[in-house]
Amino acid sequence: MLSLDPSKRSSLQRCICDGDLVIVYERHDRIKAVKVQKGLDFQNRFGVFKLSDWIGQPFGSKVLSNKGGFIYLLAPTPELWTLVLSHRTQILYLADISFVISYLEVVPGCLVLESGTGSGSLTTSLARAVAPSGHVYTFDFHAQRATLAREDFERNGLSSLVTVSVRDIQGEGFPEEFCGAADSVFLDLPQPWLALPSVRKMLKQDGVLCSFSPCIEQVQHSCEVLTSGFTDIRTFEVLLRTYEIREERMTTSEADHESPVGPMRKKRHCTPHDVDDSQGERTATTVTARPCQESRGHTGYLTFARLACS
Repeated sequence: MLSLDPSKRSSLQRCICDGDLVIVYERHDRIKAVKVQKGLDFQNRFGVFKLSDWIGQPFGSKVLSNKGGFIYLLAPTPELWTLVLSHRTQILYLADISFVISYLEVVPGCLVLESGTGSGSLTTSLARAVAPSGHVYTFDFHAQRATLAREDFERNGLSSLVTVSVRDIQGEGFPEEFCGAADSVFLDLPQPWLALPSVRKMLKQDGVLCSFSPCIEQVQHSCEVLTSGFTDIRTFEVLLRTYEIREERMTTSEADHESPVGPMRKKRHCTPHDVDDSQGERTATTVTARPCQESRGHTGYLTFARLACS
């Protein structure tokens, strides 16, 4: 991530180099990650783009294809990476991620323990939050998933901030070397209550735990166990509603302006060939916002608890 390198802190002042990871933006629902390499091409429905032409361009640039089509070259932020990463498991999205980092009080210099790593969506944002002097230790019981996640962190330049290990936290607990050292702990496990005795040992005094569970039965069982040794136990469900911004043409008649109740508008989608030939009517372009037809509903429950003072 660009913000982790002091010499490249601002993406607005950073130019793309050979070997960089770039987020190619076609439209809001069509983006992908591309590694820039000399001599290679990137091809999509807009034409062929030479990757050599991207080198030296600042992030955010608009580049043209051989057919005159265009795309935008964006910096690989954690938010954009969440939208393009390979889904090896169900991932957390931006609404949950931002809430988790805020409520876990993750700041630069923190030591964070995470289980399981999965696709690394949350881990990437945690790494940015603890940079430059903190560290994230993430564990997954599945060796292949851990290997693929480690490769992703290397691609994103996060190797100095994230350590990936293979370990069954439910059965073995966290390594004893982190006893009393963790500022925060995040659990994404099918039976998180089995790991809570280990979490109590790992957290610093007043440290915070977050457990992500898709089912309310998991939450209930976890909260029963959390009453021993933890305080300030809270569960949240974060729901996100997005809106589409559209430009439309509104038509009103002169008779409407004379009406005591005001104009009655007829709405039409704005197209390049729209022509208003209705007698006595006026047209105006307006921008409207409406809820997206496809929206993500329930993703999971976030249960937070703070280690009680002994």
